[in-house]
Amino acid sequence: MSAQPDHAPVPPAPPAPTAAAQVLAQLRISDRADTWVPAFQQDWARGLEDSRHSYSLSPLHDVVRTWQARLEAAPHSSCNRAMAALRSASCCALSA
Repeated sequence: MSAQPDHAPVPPAPPAPTAAAQVLAQLRISDRADTWVPAFQQDWARGLEDSRHSYSLSPLHDVVRTWQARLEAAPHSSCNRAMAALRSASCCALSA
């Protein structure tokens, strides 16, 4: 018998390679850009440093997922309108 569990948890799929740039673009056009952009940049720098030490991209993926969740949870404002515009632009760019 093996000591390994039968069902290992499946890690979440990594964000798209452009996800960080999309999050930053959404933050820059949001009502809270003055506070959120520097906070994202600080989190990104910390994640980058953690990635350098761990040789893993997981810290950067965590930063992107956290900020995506924050944007999704933000009250309906220009932030959510901007996200919708970026999504539709991404879809159109992929189909073109």
